[in-house]
Amino acid sequence: MSTAAAILAAGRGSRLGGDASKPLLEWRGRSLVAWALDAALDSGLDPVVVVVGYRSDDVRAALPTDRGVVVIDNPEWEEGIASSVRAALAALTPMDDVVAVAIGLADQPLVAAEAYRRVKAVSDDSGIVVPTYGGQPGNPVKLARSLWPEAMTLRGDTGARALMRDRVVGRVDCTDTGSAADVDTLEDLERLQQEDQ
Repeated sequence: MSTAAAILAAGRGSRLGGDASKPLLEWRGRSLVAWALDAALDSGLDPVVVVVGYRSDDVRAALPTDRGVVVIDNPEWEEGIASSVRAALAALTPMDDVVAVAIGLADQPLVAAEAYRRVKAVSDDSGIVVPTYGGQPGNPVKLARSLWPEAMTLRGDTGARALMRDRVVGRVDCTDTGSAADVDTLEDLERLQQEDQ
């Protein structure tokens, strides 16, 4: 039985302005999606899937071809993050040995492989495990297969957090592994670059 990792990289990043693709923004000379994907791949979770949508050919071209990544097209990416969650789960559902998935975002380059390993290691009756950074919930969020049918009903710009409202969820501290800071604007990217100096 295995836990999969899914990186959601289908969104446009409308707050960036222009026609930029957020997953392709560069930090430390590499695309944001490359950083996010490396964490998932290095975690040992398997399989690793990436959901692409806006400028999918460009994002696909930025992904490694030699590490067994499963790339999933999300033609409904304009709806919001829920459509990417559904696309990932639809691709994983036929894989009977996959019992859970840890969902990460392509715009969080400081989330580390260890965060994926820690959420995988926690078993929780609620079916959801969330890493915390400085006490605040972040990503990747682990969803047990038992919750996938409910997650498939999500719509709009709503992610796995919507499933937490009526549940006591498992939590694991990942503060020492990195950060769930995301890049929504060019200012966010500039802040990351300044902190890196």
